[in-house]
Amino acid sequence: MITRLRAVPAERLHLALMLALTFSTGVVDAVGYLGLDRVFTGNMTGNIVILGMGLTGADDLPVLGPALALVGFMVGAATGGRVLRRAPSGWSGRTTTLVALVGTVMAAGGTLLLVLPSDPDPATTVVITTVLGAAMGIQAATARRIAVKDVTTVVVTSTVTALAADSKLGSGQGGGSARRATAVGLILLGALVGAAALELQLGAGLWVAAAITLAVALTGHLHALRRSG
Repeated sequence: MITRLRAVPAERLHLALMLALTFSTGVVDAVGYLGLDRVFTGNMTGNIVILGMGLTGADDLPVLGPALALVGFMVGAATGGRVLRRAPSGWSGRTTTLVALVGTVMAAGGTLLLVLPSDPDPATTVVITTVLGAAMGIQAATARRIAVKDVTTVVVTSTVTALAADSKLGSGQGGGSARRATAVGLILLGALVGAAALELQLGAGLWVAAAITLAVALTGHLHALRRSG
């Protein structure tokens, strides 16, 4: 199995791994928005919009949660950029460490929500969404370093724009349409799974995302061994 994995071209494997993380982002954001006081932990565009509306007092939208998740995301992204600053291009040992850290944080969050009451107090919710925001910032910085075109793992607005602009109704160039459509579909499917998981238990979606993320870390690490092995 490992031999077959090493035979897969790095570009193709990295695309698959980043798409898997895109799916897990949809799961985590669904948990954050629907289960943890309407806070996005991966999609910072949505978080900033919620924060702006919340500052006006609209619809009793949260302010502290989105603000701290945004700060956490930026700290996480800065940390990821710092760790990967001297790392070689492509997948490296540092990449594996960061992705595994993200998965571990998700698993810890899911475990915490498993042992807490079904309706955690606001202070606990804020702590969880802030830490998850930091983890997603690390993931975003790592995905940026892997540099799979049109797949950032945490946002698909630019992907939707490129998909439409390069379609036959747009410029007609059409390059990368399949991967773009797949990324959009996977984050949508992830959100669906995350919302469904809330019917089982508040932390169930985080466990799903953690399993996917840790599998991505392991797969990327095993594939990278071919360069050194």
